[in-house]
Amino acid sequence: MSTDDRLARVALSCAIEPGEDRMLTLVGELGAGAVHERLRGEESLLPRFHGLDPERVLADANRVGLRFVVPGDEEWPPVLGDLTTAPALQRRGGVPVGLWVRGPVRLDQLGGSVAVVGSRSATTYGADVAAGIAADLAAAGRTTVSGGAFGIDQAAHRGAVAAGGPTVAVLACGADRVYPEAHRRMIEHLAAEGAVVSETPPGGAPMRIRFLARNRLIATLSSGTVVVEAAVRSGALNTANWAGRLNRHLMGVPGPVTSASSQGVHQLVRTGAATLVTSGEDVLEVVAAAGEHLVAEPRAPERRRDRLSHGQRQVLDAVPVASGATTDSIARIAGMGPRPVRDALGRLAELELVERDGPGWRLAAAARE
Repeated sequence: MSTDDRLARVALSCAIEPGEDRMLTLVGELGAGAVHERLRGEESLLPRFHGLDPERVLADANRVGLRFVVPGDEEWPPVLGDLTTAPALQRRGGVPVGLWVRGPVRLDQLGGSVAVVGSRSATTYGADVAAGIAADLAAAGRTTVSGGAFGIDQAAHRGAVAAGGPTVAVLACGADRVYPEAHRRMIEHLAAEGAVVSETPPGGAPMRIRFLARNRLIATLSSGTVVVEAAVRSGALNTANWAGRLNRHLMGVPGPVTSASSQGVHQLVRTGAATLVTSGEDVLEVVAAAGEHLVAEPRAPERRRDRLSHGQRQVLDAVPVASGATTDSIARIAGMGPRPVRDALGRLAELELVERDGPGWRLAAAARE
């Protein structure tokens, strides 16, 4: 990437809205320099270009620890190229002209990362599940990507940090800013130990339309997206839609069927758009290569009765609880011959399921569990 092209991309980053599909398509077709020259003459954009000095923007960004990563850089993640074929959502699409990054984690190291997103109004249940999933991902050496917002985002970042794993926040404001302000301590920690990423230029304010553009980056930079609690109009569903269009793994954590906070997730699962997951182990099985991180099918603890044949179960059901019954009496109740009943009683005695009571048999304590 030439210096002129990089500076043109800095200017475009400052002048056009993040994710503006038409503009980003032109950059891909004509090059950043050509689009920059053309847009500088558009009257509607003149205020944004007025007084804009890309070199100064880069210098100021560098002073606050920001780097500008563009296509052609070693750090540029190739997966962003998938945005060229994915259909745009609400005109928020296209490959970014560049990304502003703060923190030691490099964008080209995010292969295999997993996005964990969901409601800002998270329940205790949702926050605990999100934190647990992120902690499991960290233990497996995978990076958690989220949006730094209240609720599920915060829980996911917290879970990854608590487990000593890397986590990346993709913001809708400048990477040098903190939003929400209540998360200043967390964002600063991510900037020191993980990474804070934004398509919005330094100093850019968080705007609703920028959150929609931001969501596509969360989905694109991750190998899969987990949605934990999302109402039917949740912004997290926009991220989920991007994951689907980008052919990324999409997973959903179920909640109570009466919970409005989980209705959006349940719809994703019901329609087959998302795979149901309940833990970090489930998530790892979905995103891992075939044959890796396989989850054992849950089974109840084995009981002594599980080792019995059909005939032995039939005899056991005919043995009384309180007082002993003779072999002939048990045989009549079981509807079996005396000899197979005697054999069965011998096996049941070995398993301590029946015991002698005078001349007869009764259930042992272990058979009453």
